[in-house]
Amino acid sequence: MAAGGGCGESVDQCRAEVERLTQELAEANREKIRAAECGLAILEENQVLKQKYAELETDQETLRKELEQLQEVRVRDQGAFGPDWDWV
Repeated sequence: MAAGGGCGESVDQCRAEVERLTQELAEANREKIRAAECGLAILEENQVLKQKYAELETDQETLRKELEQLQEVRVRDQGAFGPDWDWV
């Protein structure tokens, strides 16, 4: 290692190394920002999907209750009209 910090044999080499490292650091920071943006987008999409899932569960429960009510009406009406009564 040369005196002055081990950057190589000359001041120019040290400057070149500092420039290279600065560029690498800038690129690493840009990649980190892109990764963070992607992560944020994924979290936002996850929230949207959770909301849609909750809405679908609510719709499913509503439809299940409606089906139960229709089945009760059908059973009641079959009792009133007889088992051969055609729904069509």
